[in-house]
Amino acid sequence: MAFSTQDSDEVLSEINVTPLVDVMLVLLVVFIVTAPLLTNSIPINLPKTEAVAPPDQKDPVVVSIDAEGKLFIGKDEIQPELLESNLTQARTDDPEIRVQLQADDGVNYGEVARAMAAIERAGITKLAVITAR
Repeated sequence: MAFSTQDSDEVLSEINVTPLVDVMLVLLVVFIVTAPLLTNSIPINLPKTEAVAPPDQKDPVVVSIDAEGKLFIGKDEIQPELLESNLTQARTDDPEIRVQLQADDGVNYGEVARAMAAIERAGITKLAVITAR
């Protein structure tokens, strides 16, 4: 409120900005809430299609090392020194070969590293190391 000590008839007027600030803050909150909803506001009916099957992929070659350190390709036991030559032969048959390596958790890391090195020397670049959850 404006009080005047003089006897003049002038009216002192000042704008009270508090209600203006309140309104602006409410508008800002409304904008913040509605802005994300506007990004997907275009209604589109997508066409229905039949499910497309993924291209046929050959099963990967599974190299396993059991708790005793025995080496397997698939279910066939092989000697560790023959792993590289067997995988090289498999790679010449299929250049896009994929290999999955799985080893028992009690196996020495050196055995796993030797198997990984043999897979790399065979020229195979697609290797997955399988673990349990």
